Amino acid sequence: MSDIIRKATRESYGETLRDLADKYENLVVLDADLAAATKTAIFKKAYPQRFFDCGIAEANMMGVAAGLAACGKIPFASTFAMFAAGRAYEIVRNSIGYPHLNVKIGATHAGISVGEDGATHQCNEDIALMRTIPGMTIINPADDVEARQAVEAAINYAGPVYMRFGRLAVPVFNDKNSYKFELGKGVVLREGTDVTIIATGLMVYEALEASKTLSDEGISARVVNIHTIKPLDTELVCRCASDTGVIVTVEEHSIIGGLGSAVSEAVTGCCPVPVVRIGVNDEYGCSGPAVELLKKFGLCAENIVAKTKEALKLKR
Repeated sequence: MSDIIRKATRESYGETLRDLADKYENLVVLDADLAAATKTAIFKKAYPQRFFDCGIAEANMMGVAAGLAACGKIPFASTFAMFAAGRAYEIVRNSIGYPHLNVKIGATHAGISVGEDGATHQCNEDIALMRTIPGMTIINPADDVEARQAVEAAINYAGPVYMRFGRLAVPVFNDKNSYKFELGKGVVLREGTDVTIIATGLMVYEALEASKTLSDEGISARVVNIHTIKPLDTELVCRCASDTGVIVTVEEHSIIGGLGSAVSEAVTGCCPVPVVRIGVNDEYGCSGPAVELLKKFGLCAENIVAKTKEALKLKR
């Protein structure tokens, strides 16, 4: 474990915006007085004339981003997930989603891994909220390599995109030389025949670790990374349901309205099989060290192993 590189995807976000600025001259970045935390300060330092601090006024920032997009710019509106999806929801819905404007929302500090900031800032509802907006694309990258490619994919996509980034440094497991991000396409990271574990964001690495333990115990688990939650790779999800007969979903988000819900909806329509959802139950988070909170809420390899074994008992 000591040789594993760890990096927060919010850092990948800030660095990639800076690195792509010359390539995409219409790219501009907005923030709501949180540039140091969202890492957009990296872009600000290099391109101050293309950076706009809108202050602690997230709804107004989304409106400004909408105006910039209408003028031909590619704005990245950046703030914490709680404020981007929660506080500014109505503006995102009506001023960005309804006219289908080319605004990219960089939502950092998502999930309970925000840690000591506590329940008020631990946004476990953002994916559910953004899924309800027609035409909104939702990306939740798993590591640094995926996050960097996802940012450029968002730039090249015409329409609103909600991107979810974390505060916690997480393992970088994708190979930057071979990995290729494809919007709307899930990635099979490990083949298996007994059960499919579908994960997103920082839970992907935990799912991989869980699959290794399950393998040692004679259980063949397929692991799938769903980085684009909307549009969902329904074809892959349904194939997994048909192949393995049971699915376990894992997300650092509420089990209501997120990845688990999206997968359940897809499976119901194509190949009904049991779906066991691992995530934050119908409850708020609490303050504490990020790693400890993840374990407390069962968002760890050990719990994935336990829940997968239970899921296998549901196979018909």
